[in-house]
Amino acid sequence: MEKTKNKYSIIVPTYNERLNIALLVYLVFKHLRDVDFEIIIVDDGSPDGTQLVVQQLQDLYGQDRILLRARPKKLGLGTAYIHGLKHASGDFVVIMDADLSHHPKYLPSFIKKQLETNASIVTGTRYVKGGGVHGWNLMRKLTSRGANVLAQTLLWPGVSDLTGSFRLYKKSALEDIISSCVSKGYVFQMEMIVRASRKGYHIEEVPITFVDRVYGISKLGGSEIVEYLKGLAYLLVTT
Repeated sequence: MEKTKNKYSIIVPTYNERLNIALLVYLVFKHLRDVDFEIIIVDDGSPDGTQLVVQQLQDLYGQDRILLRARPKKLGLGTAYIHGLKHASGDFVVIMDADLSHHPKYLPSFIKKQLETNASIVTGTRYVKGGGVHGWNLMRKLTSRGANVLAQTLLWPGVSDLTGSFRLYKKSALEDIISSCVSKGYVFQMEMIVRASRKGYHIEEVPITFVDRVYGISKLGGSEIVEYLKGLAYLLVTT
């Protein structure tokens, strides 16, 4: 891809991702060869040794490229992004998961789309041509699709994938949007994009294939689905 003078801060929240984080970092470096970037890893006190692996990655790639900004315990996804954002020196911020469900090969497409359109937000979507999901059973697919259809119907956000969490933001836009969000966990991503839409930010989409996590246990359960429905009702009333 063409060289750009912009700097990109990639925020990756982690909890028990020892088996995934090194591969994720390797793939980011592989696919962003001509890009100025830093990876900010916000680890919530993982007991599995995630932080030790990150420290080894710092020795390999440099502490200026791999920033470990740990917290003592699990404090929620939204606050992890806020914490990472405080340490971001880039003009743009990428948020992505550590479990390899978001493949770094798509990052050049996000950057290219932003440069072409000057969008404030570029979001990965599973629900347009060229996008999809790999590794989910039928029930998980139906749950995710149903959640998106329900939110589309009630909230009219103007984007096809509300619950995805692979996005590129202008740093100033992210700072503005995140300051008005109150949700935790699974709902947080949806609130972010809905509030961005309501504020009139220019949002573009890039098709991605979401791959179920390679190692570890999925953190989505029944309680998250209940929280999602509560969050949907909250956004319906407040946006």
